[in-house]
Amino acid sequence: MKNNYAPSSDIALVATLQQQLQAHLSTCLSASDLELLRNDWDFWSQSAQRAPEGAWRTWLFLGGRGAGKSRAGAEWVSALGRRGRASRIALIGPTFHDVREVMIEGQSGIRSLPYERPNYEASRRRLVWANGAQAFGFSAEDPESLRGPQFDAAWADELCYWAYPDETLAALAHGMRLGDAPRLAVTTTPRPIRALKQLIAQPDAAVTRAATWTNAANLAPDFIDALHQRWTGSARQRQELSGELVEDVEGALWRRADLEAARTREHGEFDRIVVAVDPPASIGEKADHCGIVAAGAWGEGWRRQALVLADSSLQGVAPHVWAQKAASLARSLGAHAIVAEANNGGEMVRAVLQAAAPDIFVHLVRASEGKRARAEPIAAFYAQGRVKHAAAFPALEDEMCSFGAEGFNHSPDRLDALVWALTDLLMGGAQPRIRLL
Repeated sequence: MKNNYAPSSDIALVATLQQQLQAHLSTCLSASDLELLRNDWDFWSQSAQRAPEGAWRTWLFLGGRGAGKSRAGAEWVSALGRRGRASRIALIGPTFHDVREVMIEGQSGIRSLPYERPNYEASRRRLVWANGAQAFGFSAEDPESLRGPQFDAAWADELCYWAYPDETLAALAHGMRLGDAPRLAVTTTPRPIRALKQLIAQPDAAVTRAATWTNAANLAPDFIDALHQRWTGSARQRQELSGELVEDVEGALWRRADLEAARTREHGEFDRIVVAVDPPASIGEKADHCGIVAAGAWGEGWRRQALVLADSSLQGVAPHVWAQKAASLARSLGAHAIVAEANNGGEMVRAVLQAAAPDIFVHLVRASEGKRARAEPIAAFYAQGRVKHAAAFPALEDEMCSFGAEGFNHSPDRLDALVWALTDLLMGGAQPRIRLL
C-alpha cells in the first residue's frame, strides 16, 4: 500500500517556516498593512482551498481530516455573499446542528471570518448580508426541505457523511436555477459512495485535493501523529489523512456498492425491534467506541428481513452515559429489547442498562467465537438481500467495508453491535455461538 504520510520532521519544518515568514513580515509592514495581509485569504490559503478558475458547475474539495475544508467552503460563500455574486445560497450539512456549529458559527465558519459578519436569523435559519444576499441552512437528514426553494449557489459540507446523499443532491439540483451559472461547492473527506463518484464523473466538475499535513501550521502539534498511529497501514489512513477516494478493500466481508444498493426507507410491519450494545472495556479519549445499533425485522422463515434503523455509537463516556443513550434510542423506536454483549463488564452491563431502562427487557449475550465467525452469517444475509439500511451510516459502513481485510487493526465496535442486533432478529438468538446469561 502506498504511504503518502508526511514525516513529522517535514510537518514541523513547514509550520516553522510559516511562523518565521509571519515574524519577518511583522517587522517590514505597518500594523494596518500586516492586518490586511493576515486577512488575505488568497495569499495564505493553499491552492486546493481556492475555487478553481474556469466554467465549472461543481467544485469538489476532497481533503483529509483537518485539511481546511470548512474554511475553504466558508471563504467561498462569504465572498459570494458580501460581494453580491450570489443572492440566495444553500448551506447543507449532515445535520442542522453541523450547519450552525461548523459552517456558520464554527471557528472556521462564515461568521468567524475577518470580514463583514452577516446577520444570523435563527428563526429562519438564514444569514443576511448588508447588500441583501442571503444564505439558508438545510439538514441532509431532511431532503424534502430543499423542495421549493431556489438558489444560485450552494455549499455542501461533508457530503460523504450525509444520511441521504442521493436524495438530498437530487432535491438540491431542482433548486439550482437562479442566475446565469449556479454553482455548487462540495467540501468533504472522501468515501467511495455513489453520490460522490457521480459528481466527480460530471464533465463540468472541478476537483482539488489536500492532505491533512498540508494544513499542519493550523493544527495541534500531535494531531496528525495521533491519527497516523491509529490508522497506519490501513485504507483509512489514505482516506482520513490523504483524502484519497479508497474503493473496496480486498478480503472485506462487505462491498460499498452492495450497501449503497441496500439503502431504502421502505419496510414491512416490524414485529420486533432491538437496540444492540457492544460495551467498551474502558473509558476515555483512546477507548474503543461503545457500539449502539438499532434494527427492526418482519416476516417469517427464510423470508424474514431486517432494516438497520440507527447507529448511535459513541466514545469516551462513562457506562451510565452509553446506557442512557441506548435507553433513549430504544424508547424512541419502541424497541422490544436491548441486546448487550457481556464479555466486557458482565453484570455491570445489565445493571447500568436496567437502571437507565427499567421498562425495557435487557438481554445479555456472550461471544464464544471470534468476531469474523459471528459476522459471516450476517454478511450472508446481506448477500441474500435480507438486510437493508434506512439511511447512510458512514462510520458503521466504513467498518463493514474494511472488516476482514488485511490492515484492519482496530476494534469493530459498531459492527459488533450490528451483528448482535441482526443475530437476534434473523437467527432468534438460538444458535450455539450465543450463550444467554
